[in-house]
Amino acid sequence: MRRDNDPMKKAICAVLAIATGAGALLFALAWHDRYWLWRDCFNELGRCYDSESGEVFLEQAGLVWGMFTIGCLLVCLFFARLAFSRR
Repeated sequence: MRRDNDPMKKAICAVLAIATGAGALLFALAWHDRYWLWRDCFNELGRCYDSESGEVFLEQAGLVWGMFTIGCLLVCLFFARLAFSRR
């Protein structure tokens, strides 16, 4: 089986790795802003009301933004491995 060592494919994989890494960073910031800062405020229904801004934060946001972060990070690692492997 022949392995293709095309530099263009490696460059595309590198760009995709950077893009998904940026997505993972963006989702991690959303997770921090929407869940981590409010983790001590949630009541038994999983809600937190901020009286200053009038917003209601949901505990489930931590799970959703965290899954997006981990998903993008895994895809980033996959593309980075393809881009920087020596084969």
